[in-house]
Amino acid sequence: MTQDWLRRFRYRAEALFVAGALALLRRLGPVRASNLGGAVARAIGPLLPVSTIADINLRYAMPELDAAARRRVIRGVWENLGRTVGELPHLAHLGPAAEGPGWEVAGEDVVRACREKSGPVIMFSAHIGCWEVMPRAMGQGGVPTATFYRAAANPEIDALIKDMRQAAVGADVPLFTKGGRGAREAMQYLAGGGRVGILIDQKMNEGIEARLFGRPAMTAASAAAFALRYRCPPVSGYAMRIGPARFRIVMQPGLPLPYTGNHQADIAALTQAMNDRLESWIRDWPEGWLWLHRRFPLEVYRR
Repeated sequence: MTQDWLRRFRYRAEALFVAGALALLRRLGPVRASNLGGAVARAIGPLLPVSTIADINLRYAMPELDAAARRRVIRGVWENLGRTVGELPHLAHLGPAAEGPGWEVAGEDVVRACREKSGPVIMFSAHIGCWEVMPRAMGQGGVPTATFYRAAANPEIDALIKDMRQAAVGADVPLFTKGGRGAREAMQYLAGGGRVGILIDQKMNEGIEARLFGRPAMTAASAAAFALRYRCPPVSGYAMRIGPARFRIVMQPGLPLPYTGNHQADIAALTQAMNDRLESWIRDWPEGWLWLHRRFPLEVYRR
C-alpha cells in the first residue's frame, strides 16, 4: 500500500511539473519557446552521458566525420530536440504559412494524391527534424493520419502527451500503441481505408536485419508488411527545420512494391528501400536526426 501511494504521489508530482513547464512554454509563444528549448538543450545535452551513444553512432555510421564535426552534429541534435519539446504545446495552433511560425510544403502533389486516394495510405517517417509536426501538417492538408506511439511510464504524463497530439492532428484518428495489439488495430484501420504513419528508425529486435549506412540495423518490418498486404506503395515525408517553429514538409512519392513471389524477400527488399531513403535524409542533414538511441548491434556500444 505504501509503495502504491508513493508511486501515485511521484506520478502526480511529475505530471504537475510537466504541466507547469508546458504552461510556461505556451505563454512564451512558439518562437520564443523553440528558442528557449533549443538553447537549454544545446547547453546541457552534450554534457550528458547519452551523448556518448551519439558519438559512437556517428563514428560507426559516418566515419568520415572528424571529432570536431561530430561535436557540431551532437550539439545540433540536442538543439533540434530541445526546440521540438518547446514547440510541442504550440503544434495545435500552427498551420501553413508563407513566413513565420508554421510550414511550407515541398511535394504538394504527394499530399494531394494521398488526399484523393480512396484506399488506405501508408506513410513512413523518422525522428528527424520536428517529427511531431508531421501529423499536424497531414491533418491540415486533408490527410488525417493515425500514428503509433510508445506510452510514457507515468500515465498522467502519457495522458497529457496524447491530448496534445490529438489536438494537433485536429481530427478523430486513433493512436496505436507499439506492439502486437497496436499492429492488429492498425491493420483493421488500413483495411477500412484508413491512413497510417509509421516512424521506422528505432531499433526493433523483433524486426529484420536491414542495412543503414552500410551497417546491420534491426528494423521493424511492419510498414513494409502493411504496404505489401494492402498493395499500397508507402509514401514518405519529414519536417525539415528552417527556423524556430518554422518547417519545410518534404514529401516524397511512394516506393515501388516488389512482387517476386517470395513474401519474406519482398518485405526485406521494401524495408531496405525505406532505410535507404532514411539514410539519404540523414546524410543531407545529420544534425536533424536523433542519434541518441542505440540503433546498431549491441557490441558496437561495448567497445
